[in-house]
Amino acid sequence: MNSLIRSTARCMRSGAAACLLRPADGLVRAASARFLCAAADLQKDLGEMVKKDKVVVFMKGTPAQPMCGFSNAVVQILRMHGVDQYASYNVLEDQELREGVKVFSNWPTIPQVYFNGEFVGGCDILLQMHQNGDLVDELKKLGIRSALLDAEKESK
Repeated sequence: MNSLIRSTARCMRSGAAACLLRPADGLVRAASARFLCAAADLQKDLGEMVKKDKVVVFMKGTPAQPMCGFSNAVVQILRMHGVDQYASYNVLEDQELREGVKVFSNWPTIPQVYFNGEFVGGCDILLQMHQNGDLVDELKKLGIRSALLDAEKESK
């Protein structure tokens, strides 16, 4: 307990606004108030960004020019279902956004897809939903009729 008090005092004397204890090694890490506030602001902003549109995608590149195969797959799946109106954010343009969205969702990879502010998953999850038909149902909940339903009718 005394070592914790000494470490905290040492941290506070260093001018840090917060101290983060790492139990594994027992070392105290200092973090500036500016860094913690910026991270908190980003998380708040991300919360607003994912709620702003029915469908939101954080991806590498843009829908017109995806910069990785997984991002391209998400764009193609959405396109097959006729989902053309969605917000997309290019994480390659902003390193803080790229890392922040991973923390926000607790998901380590990009792309990330959100429906009505709720995290759906990445490329693998969206592909699985597409393959098993769940994506049609989820889009319907958003008020979006999947273009695959119309294509199915035309083929009959």
